[in-house]
Amino acid sequence: MDSANLDRRHLLAGMAATAAMISLPSAAIALPDTRTIASKESIMTTLTFTKKEPPEWLLAFWKEIDDKTFGKGFDCFTKDAIGNLGVADWHGREAIRENLRAFIDTGFTAHHDVLEYWDGGLLKIFRGIVTMKPDDSSKPIVKPVMSHFFYMDEKDPTKVRHWIGAVGPAQF
Repeated sequence: MDSANLDRRHLLAGMAATAAMISLPSAAIALPDTRTIASKESIMTTLTFTKKEPPEWLLAFWKEIDDKTFGKGFDCFTKDAIGNLGVADWHGREAIRENLRAFIDTGFTAHHDVLEYWDGGLLKIFRGIVTMKPDDSSKPIVKPVMSHFFYMDEKDPTKVRHWIGAVGPAQF
């Protein structure tokens, strides 16, 4: 048998196997007591991020927390913004403000340091460190890392619609 015939046989066998594989999901559905999981095509989005200096709204937000004032720095959120910080699920700017105030009032002072800020248009990414100094000086100061995603409002891209953040671990 010459190599040309062997190559044609491999090609035909490969094509037959491919055709059989394509029809397997349809054939499996016809069989009793079988289940197939329909696959959906993944929707992919590509964003370009630019490393920038952190914007004033972000610095003002952290400053409100650091100074324990909880004022205008929270205006970076839409009124109906959602905040997911760790396991928290806060709905509305005022809920975000009041829950963060209650957390800070558990006996420590925070100071947020920005290490990186990346701007991707409607998605902003922040990475930093928060120094948490307990009011009780016998407890150690901790410096957990932070990563935050800020999804901006499509109608008003100067406002945060959804904030997802992770801080930790933060054990005293």
